[in-house]
Amino acid sequence: MILTPRRLTRFTIVALTMLLAGCGTLPQPFLGKPGREGAALAIPPPPILIVPPPRTAMLGDQAAHLYAADLASALVDQNVPCVSRPAHKNDWRLHITASLVGATIIPHFTLIGPNGKAYGRYQAAPLAAADWAAGTQASLQASANQAAAPLAQRLAQINAQVQHSNPASLENRPARVKLVLVTGAPGDGDHALALDFRRALPKLNIVVAHHTDRADFLVTGHIRVTPQAKGRDLVELDWVVRDRNHHFIGKVSQLHALKPSDMVPYWGDVAAAAAEQAARGVQQVILNAKLKPASPAPPKPAAPAT
Repeated sequence: MILTPRRLTRFTIVALTMLLAGCGTLPQPFLGKPGREGAALAIPPPPILIVPPPRTAMLGDQAAHLYAADLASALVDQNVPCVSRPAHKNDWRLHITASLVGATIIPHFTLIGPNGKAYGRYQAAPLAAADWAAGTQASLQASANQAAAPLAQRLAQINAQVQHSNPASLENRPARVKLVLVTGAPGDGDHALALDFRRALPKLNIVVAHHTDRADFLVTGHIRVTPQAKGRDLVELDWVVRDRNHHFIGKVSQLHALKPSDMVPYWGDVAAAAAEQAARGVQQVILNAKLKPASPAPPKPAAPAT
């Protein structure tokens, strides 16, 4: 059966997008636009940025631990996953120093890679040297909170260039999508929709993945049929998109009024039309996830990451 333009008029697609833990390469800890110092980056940062207690910032041991913890907490609030602890060999870490200028202290931050190379720097606003030297919880927390937003933006600039310079990033290759399953359709709908959905993806420059460990995104199709008046059924098709770690990314929804004979025993061209529209919706979800990240702040880490 051919799905005419009239019959297509009730198809609607709604793309609801959220941030995956990794747009570009997965996961992606920092988000933003490329910066100058990021031009030579070749190693993507890990999921967690380490903020060690600073030893060269003119703070006592207790104050250094307080400041590192406050800064890590403030950066988490800025959507930068990080934790305060001593850095290990393969960590990306934030090295903190300070300089005395007259009666003020200027904190300096340097992003250090696993190879020991400095990839970017940021200089915070000066604050009273007396407040810094006192090392009170209130003064250190205020300094960390003041530095967090511009520092997060600077880290975002560096990370974005990482994604562009990494050939494995989704910025530089087609996305790989695995259709996990389609369920709930009457007749041969589960099989027909899955087959036509997979056929539609390559036309949109999306690679069909056959194994989860090779996929960037996982899609599941759920079909619900509700009987309506005048011998028609309301058919709802929901295509849920998740990342490879099964975190929700977005959903494409389609609604259509069909007669039972349009679906049983065979969907025919109805499946082809629905699957093509669904594939375009999934493409938009992926595009929005890559270009318009907007996730809530992640929970504060309860324990150091290893």
